[in-house]
Amino acid sequence: MANNYLLDIANKFSLIGNAASAESYGFGHINDTYLVVADSGTRYIMQRINNKVFPNVVGLMKNIEAVTNFLSKKVSNPDECLRLVPLKSGGVFHQDESGYYRVYYFIEDAMTYQKVEEPIHFYFSGVAFGRFQNQLSDFPAETLCEVIPNFHNTESRFADFKKAVELDVMGRAASVKEEIEFALAREKDVSVLVNMQKRGELPLRVTHNDTKLNNVMLDAKTGKPKCVIDLDTVMPGLSLYDFGDSIRFGSNPAAEDEKDLSKVFCDLDLFELYTKGFLSECREQLTGNEIKMLPFSAKMMTYECGIRFLADHLSGDTYFKIHRENHNLDRCRTQFKLVEDMELKMDKMAEIVDRHSKKGN
Repeated sequence: MANNYLLDIANKFSLIGNAASAESYGFGHINDTYLVVADSGTRYIMQRINNKVFPNVVGLMKNIEAVTNFLSKKVSNPDECLRLVPLKSGGVFHQDESGYYRVYYFIEDAMTYQKVEEPIHFYFSGVAFGRFQNQLSDFPAETLCEVIPNFHNTESRFADFKKAVELDVMGRAASVKEEIEFALAREKDVSVLVNMQKRGELPLRVTHNDTKLNNVMLDAKTGKPKCVIDLDTVMPGLSLYDFGDSIRFGSNPAAEDEKDLSKVFCDLDLFELYTKGFLSECREQLTGNEIKMLPFSAKMMTYECGIRFLADHLSGDTYFKIHRENHNLDRCRTQFKLVEDMELKMDKMAEIVDRHSKKGN
């Protein structure tokens, strides 16, 4: 996209000064992200929102505006939460024939990591997402829109998986019989969290839904977390979704598509580091049931991801991008191996959660 066009869009927002440059920035795969520098020297992040992935841009931006405004009243330093830059004409996003645009203040003196390079990074991501839960514990989650309906409704995901098996449009079901049987054998687990929420045993929370390490800004000097970023998937859900997906992502030292399954396991030291960081920030706000179900949530989010990979493999790889033959099948197998390992370690995971849920730990 022509630089002058980007500058014209940036200047529709209430910058300090005028936009002087706009260059592609970061590693994002969904939105187009640009670093905008004003002639005042102030830096900003401008993004073109992918409205194919997020068709309800209005609802998405209302969610982000509401959550960031709420967070801004809870932090002592402005850089401890994302801040939207409003349009000069009012509102928080610009729409034209090329798409939808928004601008954030740049978070200075901070960095992100694409993967867990040092265990302390995983601990600090636990602190960051625990703090996120803590700060939003009194936010009315039911007022947010569901940006992606049924995103972590495991009953719905399981129904999609069974439909993919039944249709078998690529004729692949016979070759993955073992994986299908693994998924079907755990059908009883699918409704556990959903039913607990329906019975009022788990409260509705604001959930981030993409709790990877690279969505935490760490202070460039101290390494401590500054703020959580990428709020596109913020919506109502269960705190367990965010905890469980973090463990799925970060406790396995192997790659998500590792072919050698002997390398795939739930590292209990990493599990404990994240749990310690997470609960240090939000254990006072979580209910007894939420704390009790944390280990199960790790297994459940891993299982859910596994059946999504398997369903996509059966359906012809139409959702997740693949880079080799059977890529989604490899991804599914790593998730199922991780589920299996978590099942063996569930008692130890529960002991760790219990220990860190007590004050003074």
